[in-house]
Amino acid sequence: MQSVKPVGVQAASRKYDLLSALAAHGLAGDRATQTRTLRLMALITTRYNWQRDELCVGQREIARLWSCDERTVKREMARLRAAGWLVQKTRGSRGRISTYRLDTLQIAEDTRPCWPLIGEDFVARLGGRPPEPDPAGNVVPLRPAVSLPEEAEGVWGRARAILSEEQPAIFRAWLARLTEVESGQGTLVLSAPSAFCQSYIATHLIQALTAAVRRADPSLARVEVIH
Repeated sequence: MQSVKPVGVQAASRKYDLLSALAAHGLAGDRATQTRTLRLMALITTRYNWQRDELCVGQREIARLWSCDERTVKREMARLRAAGWLVQKTRGSRGRISTYRLDTLQIAEDTRPCWPLIGEDFVARLGGRPPEPDPAGNVVPLRPAVSLPEEAEGVWGRARAILSEEQPAIFRAWLARLTEVESGQGTLVLSAPSAFCQSYIATHLIQALTAAVRRADPSLARVEVIH
């Protein structure tokens, strides 16, 4: 994975990439995740010193920026440290303010599942891979042709082939690790590897998932994702 640390010739674009990854991650999460991510983004855009690679701001200033009390600031900063997104450089004492730095590699790793939501070019850029050329040029078919591999067995095997062909980035990030639990009475039940993954798919990807399953087996009208 290519480092997203915003230094060097491409510093400006790397900063935007970092903020874009955080924004996508926050928007895909629950309310607490959204709030915490927005608060970190506010610190980055208003108070982060890129030249020194550090954040040096007091709890009172942060509370004012976040429109909350200092107790909330203390809890949220502790959570950001626990997540590995902020690393303490110096501990404040005798009136001095603690300083932190961003662990951009940890942020990149944690936000990686949401990169495809931004675009294939973003995935390629942060993943260190050149974008794949589009052989069809600017022509976008309404429903791309899908050739199912011979080894695609069962309804979920055929649906996986459709999804991996038509939406490869989304498939790799969210759907590849789904496993079939049971199929019957018009419903395919799939198991997700985590509660977060299950919640995200149920909220954002269930329509695309159901459409692929129905193409693989028209008798199935519903998909349920559990954890």
